[in-house]
Amino acid sequence: MSESSLRLVWVYPDLLSTYGDQGNALVVERRARLRGLDVQRVDVRSDQPIPTSGDIYLIGGGEDRPQRLAAERLRRDGGLERAVSNGAIVFSVCAGYQILGHAFINDLGEREPGLGLLDVETVRGTGERCVGDVLADIDPQLGLPQLTGFENHQGVTQLGPTAKPFARVRLGRGNGTGDGTEGAYNETVFGTYMHGPVMARNPLIADLLLKLALDVNALPPVDDRWYEALRAERIAAATQPA
Repeated sequence: MSESSLRLVWVYPDLLSTYGDQGNALVVERRARLRGLDVQRVDVRSDQPIPTSGDIYLIGGGEDRPQRLAAERLRRDGGLERAVSNGAIVFSVCAGYQILGHAFINDLGEREPGLGLLDVETVRGTGERCVGDVLADIDPQLGLPQLTGFENHQGVTQLGPTAKPFARVRLGRGNGTGDGTEGAYNETVFGTYMHGPVMARNPLIADLLLKLALDVNALPPVDDRWYEALRAERIAAATQPA
């Protein structure tokens, strides 16, 4: 990829785009253009092949049946795995996060194979559903401020030895395991349960993806006053007493 272009792929918006998750693609695209990058955004529906030449792939959340259908199509297609092997960056949310793991429980109550791009596996929790605002500290190695978002899932996601927690919760349930972890990541693949959409609440995550895709250590600064006002509002709302 040249330093002046970027190919952004939004995966299966017809199946995986709950709670405004497609807003993540809008934020990444906008923040790239603010830096003068020529962005080609490709929205790939579930009846289309996944291109293997993308730089950043985004996957959203979805209901149980669309999640199963998406996993089936992605396994058959194989394009996302090939893109990752070529060095592409992937950021996934909720159902998309579960699909990138080794397996999850589908709408039929059966173990559904995932893509194995993250060393995680998800089962269905037997307790209360994880719903509500979340505040979490992102892994310091990523150099990002506090994570804000909201969760709505029944999954319990266990991390294997090659997956690192994306964040550790101060408020909320995160992966649902009780160990305080939220999401997971490796060198090029990221997963989180955060909706919001998460990029609108946490635009520096979008910048992290851009830096990884461009293989640079820093990006030109942009005016973040609107984003910071939104972040402050949501963090304050989450921490106010009920």
